[in-house]
Amino acid sequence: MARHGGGRSWYGKVIGAALGVTVLATGASVWTAQAGPESDSSSKATAPAKPGGDVEPVAATIAHASEEGKRGVNITIDDGPDPVWTPQVLDVLREYGVKATFCMVGTQAQAHPDLVKKVVAAGHRLCDHSVSHNTAMDKDTEAYQSRQILDAERMITKASGGVRPMYYRAPGGAFTPHSRKLAASRGMRPLGWNVDTKDFERPGTDAIVATVERELPNGPTLLFHDAGGDRTQTVEALRRLLPRLKEQGYSFGFPVR
Repeated sequence: MARHGGGRSWYGKVIGAALGVTVLATGASVWTAQAGPESDSSSKATAPAKPGGDVEPVAATIAHASEEGKRGVNITIDDGPDPVWTPQVLDVLREYGVKATFCMVGTQAQAHPDLVKKVVAAGHRLCDHSVSHNTAMDKDTEAYQSRQILDAERMITKASGGVRPMYYRAPGGAFTPHSRKLAASRGMRPLGWNVDTKDFERPGTDAIVATVERELPNGPTLLFHDAGGDRTQTVEALRRLLPRLKEQGYSFGFPVR
């Protein structure tokens, strides 16, 4: 989710951090912004791991590129799962044969494990989006960041029936060197975005579609949301965009790993 509204998000207002986990202390706690292209040549895709299985570390740089190459598009969906909007997003994706990456908040996954399992069963990928969606977590301690990342990983993996998230997206892009390194050590590639549709502001379906069409040359990873409010505009924008982009020769895939 893009950084907006300042401080702790709507999740953070009602949900505290989860119980502690083992803390990995690494590096300085300096915010690394959503910026700049980085090399993805060292990363390779791996299958989702099962609990207790070996975890293969991945690159700690923030991924933006698509596994589908230059004409690839990555649909990423943040903040769910939500019992009203996630099923509607899944229906649109299924209608057009598109796979997406769902960046799930730990507490939402814990509350709706049936939806997490539906996402996995449909062939989509999972992404850790922290426990409580605190968009200022980069300003907090490394111990706090570790709890947010690792507890969310545990919640999502349990809710999915054993499939681990393959990516980590910091709420609001609040990455730090520590959070990126920790996530990568757990096999979760830090995940950025190139096009922020601003759908969370509900600017209108036309505006969301226009933003994607205008900014897609900036890169392939598109940011949408399936929770946090009424997402009618998001669903309708996807319904327009997916066939249109296919007609323009784009293919849909997953972010590089």
